Amino acid sequence: MSIVSPADIKKLRDMTGAGMMDCKAALAEADGDFEKAIEVLRKKGLKASIKRADRDAREGVVIAMVSDDHKRGVVVKLSCETDFVARNEDFINLVKSFAQTALDKFPANLEALLALPYGDITIGEKVIEQVGVIGEKIELAAYECIEAAQVAPYIHMGYKAGVLVGLNKDNADFFEAGRDVAMQVAALKAVAVDKDDVPQELIDKELEIRTELALNDPRNANKPKELLEKIAQGSLNKFFQEVTLLNQDFVKDNSKKVGDYLKGFDKELTVTGFRHVTLG
Repeated sequence: MSIVSPADIKKLRDMTGAGMMDCKAALAEADGDFEKAIEVLRKKGLKASIKRADRDAREGVVIAMVSDDHKRGVVVKLSCETDFVARNEDFINLVKSFAQTALDKFPANLEALLALPYGDITIGEKVIEQVGVIGEKIELAAYECIEAAQVAPYIHMGYKAGVLVGLNKDNADFFEAGRDVAMQVAALKAVAVDKDDVPQELIDKELEIRTELALNDPRNANKPKELLEKIAQGSLNKFFQEVTLLNQDFVKDNSKKVGDYLKGFDKELTVTGFRHVTLG
């Protein structure tokens, strides 16, 4: 086990809410790796749910923008050091101009976006220029794009997060429904559209944690390991309901799922994909 610093212990405690000594032990066991330390805490049944990213974020502005025909959308994040800079109108407009350029040119990735012309220089060079002008670390930290029959955007209050949701049907009557679902993504932070879209690595990790919790529960002392593994497997249904967008309880009416909400507009209406960028 490695020796961990008080600063790292505090950071893990701020991230998880677990006790200081538990955090120290978890970090030591994980050789200082924060993700592994969080797994250690969870496997011990300790409180270790990650706080929302925007509570522990660097400052900056996130802009989500869609084309006039709602077929394409982009999200751009420009990070800075202080809230004072992030609230500056010129800084916000700069990010909007980057997003508009991204929407017009629709580059495939962040590297391509940074290389796009911006006046007589590139966007990447403009960002470097602003470091000298503003006197803070400025970074174009994220870029996401999406295409669909219809794309709806949402920008969280204060430009803290940007979401794009792609729908499978092009109908103006469905646009506000798409925005509602985009707000859902910002609020509950789904990791996939549906069960089949969840990465197998994430499923395997969750199953491992749930199995170990079941095995370590004194109430299960006399139950065979095979039964406990089946119980853990069965409990994944709750996990999928929590992390998949279409199966989450709809935030505006938790008597229905997001998928059911969309079917209320059209029985075939669904989400084809989404993008979610937050400060942090």
